[in-house]
Amino acid sequence: MFCMSRRELALAFAVLAMTTSAVFAHGYEAGSLKIGHPWSRATPAGARVAAGYLTITNTGTEPDRLVGGSFERAGRFEVHEMKVTDGTMTMRELAGGLTIPAGDTVTLAPGGLHIMFQELKNRLSENERVKGTLVFEKAGTVEVEFAVAGMGSKGGKAAQSHDHHHSH
Repeated sequence: MFCMSRRELALAFAVLAMTTSAVFAHGYEAGSLKIGHPWSRATPAGARVAAGYLTITNTGTEPDRLVGGSFERAGRFEVHEMKVTDGTMTMRELAGGLTIPAGDTVTLAPGGLHIMFQELKNRLSENERVKGTLVFEKAGTVEVEFAVAGMGSKGGKAAQSHDHHHSH
């Protein structure tokens, strides 16, 4: 028979509580940055690109900048901006990175700012998680996981339900 002292039992419950809260929380932290709900959409077989979305909140007093990153299933990671001018949609890479102003939240979402995962190695399937990194000028490198939602997803709860919480 296995016996535990009250102290061992309390420690076991504390570890379980920390693990459980990490699984059900909704973001990542690095310095004064809070990264929420990284997600992407499932892709068809043979797709060469996918997009990533998330929110970045800067609770600090100085701006920071998203200058790069990685996605384990892609050869390239780029931050893009999408605009519609005179009825024509254009998309371009933000060469200098994306500024995250102090005290502000920047949202990367379909139809606007987003991350492009180029040279996909294989398809993204709904309900999986794919590891990546976000590289900030001041906060440094943050490891994240992108939850993969259905092909037509606009984000929301389906994408958010797969997130983890980590502090760096």
